[in-house]
Amino acid sequence: MQNQPVVSVHDITKTYGKANEKQYQALKGVTFDVHQGEFVGIMGASGSGKTTLLNILSTLDRPTSGTVAIDGQDVTALKGDRLSDFRAKQVGFIFQDFNLLENLTARENIALPMALQNVSHKRQQDAVDKIARTLGIDGVLDHYPTELSGGQKQRVAAARALVQEPAILFGDEPTGALDSQSARELLNTMRELNQAQGVSILLVTHDPFSASYAQRILFIKDGQIGSELVHGDQSQADFYQEILNTLGTFQN
Repeated sequence: MQNQPVVSVHDITKTYGKANEKQYQALKGVTFDVHQGEFVGIMGASGSGKTTLLNILSTLDRPTSGTVAIDGQDVTALKGDRLSDFRAKQVGFIFQDFNLLENLTARENIALPMALQNVSHKRQQDAVDKIARTLGIDGVLDHYPTELSGGQKQRVAAARALVQEPAILFGDEPTGALDSQSARELLNTMRELNQAQGVSILLVTHDPFSASYAQRILFIKDGQIGSELVHGDQSQADFYQEILNTLGTFQN
């Protein structure tokens, strides 16, 4: 484990509304790190601030104050093309609704981030083939999204997120649109990527079962990190139960 965190969040706040209007503070001084090779879950009820936090971490939004560093780079200071380039190369993102382009094949969807960066066709194809083998979708690369199952679509989306070997993979409820079998397969794949390939993952979810795959869970409530659970040596079933117990106290 490296000393420098792959994601370092320091005292970030996010306030919506103008100074002369009624303001809403979505985040209130959030601080935490994600270390290289960690699989971290973030849980919280609707309105707790987890979506705002994810948008800031993934550089889609800016904090009102505080800093976010990814792979040693302060992303809150980046703008324009530098921010776009950084996002494309260093941040992978899996969404709940896949966000695949229907008129492109699976291969073309996966290669898209590299194509937008003007990476050579040979390097694109090599990278796509490599990640497709890892995720077990090399047999569907020439298929269009309409020809794929939900689980296959989400693996294609994961491949697109990972094709540039980003510093961190963010998951925003990635199992939300999947049936239980496909969800379990995706979570097993994410855990395998984390353990075998050392991919650092930050998973935002409200689903205790999905969260039980993480090594560590941060619970966010009213814009602040309220508590933390560590998987440790306990079984996944025991960790799942501990998550349910913690959520029970959060709801009170």
